[in-house]
Amino acid sequence: MTSAFPVTRTLSSRPVTGPPVVLIHGFASSAACDWPAEYWADPLAAAGRETVVVHLPGHPGGPKVGAAAEVTATRVVDALAECAGAAEVDVVGYSLGARLAWDLASHPKVSVRRLVLGGLSPQEPFAAVDLVAARQAVQGGPSPDDPLTGAITAMAAAGDSASLLNLVEGLASEPFDPGAGVPLVPTLFLAGRQDFMAHGIEQLVARVPGARLRQVAGDHRGALVGVELREAVFDFLGAETV
Repeated sequence: MTSAFPVTRTLSSRPVTGPPVVLIHGFASSAACDWPAEYWADPLAAAGRETVVVHLPGHPGGPKVGAAAEVTATRVVDALAECAGAAEVDVVGYSLGARLAWDLASHPKVSVRRLVLGGLSPQEPFAAVDLVAARQAVQGGPSPDDPLTGAITAMAAAGDSASLLNLVEGLASEPFDPGAGVPLVPTLFLAGRQDFMAHGIEQLVARVPGARLRQVAGDHRGALVGVELREAVFDFLGAETV
């Protein structure tokens, strides 16, 4: 796997008003699905901001994952650091993207000015997945009895299941630890009021000095596609859209 993941860049369409904005999508989604250009890159370009939309491994536009060892959290975040570059950036992550952005903010090769973490769970769901059952299921075997494994399996089966389950295994080998690498930059947490996946996000907010929590309308998917979340992100980043 290359040192950096593929990205889609959109340059500012007016004089630059702030650092580039790095956008990191969620699990079993895609950059195009989570960050449609007409709602994110285009208005940010009109506000004087470049965007760097990352295509995560195992997902549309990203590299295939041949083995879990390729995609431990450390290796994924190192690759994200290469995507971000050495100049100052703002970072916006949603769901899995937020979990990775949490670690990216403290990476020694990245200078993050502001951080947005949306739909983030304080738990590490991948570590509880029965990968044997999941892999059997996507190859035509019985559906997993465990609800979490069943949900992850269904998500993986809708895409490149082998790559996605390798990604699950790789990330699970280094579970999310909110007590390590706490972001020390201005941080905005966002969660849908009906998003059970972000239940307990207040625990994470309390760990980050000066962080803010904004609850918006919607469940896990509904919050991300809603106007309220987008406007909150633009306001926090100081990107006055036109």
